[in-house]
Amino acid sequence: MDAAAYLETIKLKLASSPVVRDVVIVQERSLPDQGFFRARLTLQNDDFVEVTEYFVVERGRVRTVEYRYQWMDATQQMLRKRWDNAEHYRSTPSFPHHVHVGKEDRVEPGRSLGIVALI
Repeated sequence: MDAAAYLETIKLKLASSPVVRDVVIVQERSLPDQGFFRARLTLQNDDFVEVTEYFVVERGRVRTVEYRYQWMDATQQMLRKRWDNAEHYRSTPSFPHHVHVGKEDRVEPGRSLGIVALI
């Protein structure tokens, strides 16, 4: 798989997801061995999700390098969850992977996650 094929996989997954009502692609770019994708999703229940992922392709396999997936209520005022691997919360056992649950300061261990696995 190359980066362009992975971007198509992401878009197909979003378009066919039963929980996603609308997708607005903010930015996408690819080279054969790396890519970036950012989109804003409206879910069937009117909640909002913004997905951002930078990935590389190594020996035909995709590896997510940096990600941030933020799920908020329909008003975009209340955080439901945010999965990311920003390098803070060093005491988290799964550092740098973590999840903010309900509030910015409520952090739980996470795992490496790509958009395809999230949706």
